[in-house]
Amino acid sequence: MSEVLKERNEMDSQYMWDLTTLFKDDDAWEKALNDQSREIEKAKTFEGTLHSAENILSYLNWKRDAERHMSDVFCYSSLRHSEDTRDAKASSMYSRAFACYVQFESACAFATPEILALPEEELKAIVKDETLGEYHFLLEDILREKAHTLSSREETMLSQFGEALNASKETAEALQDADLVYGSAMDSEGKEHEVTGSSYIPLQMSNDRTLRKNAFMSYYASYRQHIHTFAATYAGCVRAATAEAKIRGYNSSREMSLSGNNIPVSVYDNLIETVHKNMDAMYRYVALRKKILGIDNLHYYDVYAPLVQGSEKRYTYEQAQEMVLDAVSPLGKDYVERVKAAYREGWIDVYPNKGKSGGAYSSGTYDSNPFILMNFNGSLDSVSTLAHEMGHSQHTWLTSHNQPAQYSDYSLFVAEVASTVNENLLIDQLLEKCTDPKERLALLNQYLEGFKGTVYRQTMFAEFEKEAHAMQERGEALTSESLSDLYGRLVQLYFGEDLIMDDEVRYEWARIPHFYRPFYVYVYATGYTSATALSEMILHEGEPAVKRYLEFLSMGSSRYPMDELKHAGVDLATPEPIQKALDKFRAVLDDAEETYAKLK
Repeated sequence: MSEVLKERNEMDSQYMWDLTTLFKDDDAWEKALNDQSREIEKAKTFEGTLHSAENILSYLNWKRDAERHMSDVFCYSSLRHSEDTRDAKASSMYSRAFACYVQFESACAFATPEILALPEEELKAIVKDETLGEYHFLLEDILREKAHTLSSREETMLSQFGEALNASKETAEALQDADLVYGSAMDSEGKEHEVTGSSYIPLQMSNDRTLRKNAFMSYYASYRQHIHTFAATYAGCVRAATAEAKIRGYNSSREMSLSGNNIPVSVYDNLIETVHKNMDAMYRYVALRKKILGIDNLHYYDVYAPLVQGSEKRYTYEQAQEMVLDAVSPLGKDYVERVKAAYREGWIDVYPNKGKSGGAYSSGTYDSNPFILMNFNGSLDSVSTLAHEMGHSQHTWLTSHNQPAQYSDYSLFVAEVASTVNENLLIDQLLEKCTDPKERLALLNQYLEGFKGTVYRQTMFAEFEKEAHAMQERGEALTSESLSDLYGRLVQLYFGEDLIMDDEVRYEWARIPHFYRPFYVYVYATGYTSATALSEMILHEGEPAVKRYLEFLSMGSSRYPMDELKHAGVDLATPEPIQKALDKFRAVLDDAEETYAKLK
């Protein structure tokens, strides 16, 4: 039997995050939640007064401070809930914090419409008023969205539906994290392995094909059993987004989503079109995988398997820490010292436990250190995940320490850049030091998997979202069958004829939580292409590129994200960065093919 997960209270505290930098304990959090609920009432005192620069400044200062406290309250509850999603107390804390957040947003919903209701010339004068200096960009951005902003009453009504409209996401999460039960999987020696949300991908990376197949079948049997529920929850999410877009006067929910960051829809379309033009490289990789694995038929449960049998090293968490420190050394001494602080000061929750949220993420607030959730399992992928999430955390730290609170929450469009730069630096350094061909092929596989998973796969997800929302906007029903058929067609398109399409593949869309945050996944692909360009600049240009990059990480939301990336040296207004990233994929693929030839 594989090792059974421990309960949360059985875990070693040295490998758990320290949430006391947010609140001393749950009682302190309760008091803060109650205080925040009372603070929200003050929003009413500003309503009807936002007709002068002085009054607008008073409101914005109040909102900035209230948001800081709200962020602390919500973040703490979210982290506590992630520790054990079965914990009723933590679930209640998260639900109440979310309700408070919705109440806060609802209470503040009057402000933007009230400001925008001012006469045009008066409004432009206020936006440029020196009194509002540190809010100029924020107000200019509000003015940009004037055509899609509803009346104060309508905005308030819409905001009050926030909690209800989030129900689809919460239902899907509860079903996936707490209620979905998977059968065990037997390996080729007859041993049983526990299949869970956090163990599934590691099982798919096993050298034992029997185990991979059985884990795959067990995992998706559970999704298939609940596929109608997942279709209903996702359809609800899509309907909410398309309805809001129509109410706000956008051409589509996609346009509405991208408009928030001032991103042209052409950037999204450039991504899909450029990836389509480079499908042949992906098919080459699939064919190479099939050849190296020595199998006649490549199934979906073969796409994560190591390319070199018995080659995958295992790493302790302490080794992983050192590897990440070495990888980020080109970013300078200060960056390295902050990573050491993260290890030392309890930023990271390292190992899986029963009920813990799967996957990994970085979170934090303006007034706390960042926090990293992991499910470390000793694989190279886990080491890469540590580097990835550390990139997010360092981005958060640099923004919080270089921007006022109102600009401290950087855009989703740039959110994946810092994380992927760290991943690329890690793999490039390991390849530079590697002398063994088998180990080199394994590392190249890791690099290729990064491209496959973050450029090709996330673009496939982006295309799925684009079409699913378009189906709703055309009046077509989003059913378990139509969604699964759409997803199946895309998997075949992106993986090619060498992949045998097992029926279970069609249900994979149901396990992708990012679909409940519409049109978010494409930023993984644009972020990866940007990060590829930036990591190459850092390694080959040195200090000037590092300086621009760290300045970029310090900008928060003080500029539009495409302008921030342009400052760092990447222009996504053209397909060029995407094509350059895919050219790098081809170069790594060439290296893998040549390395494999030497091993034969």
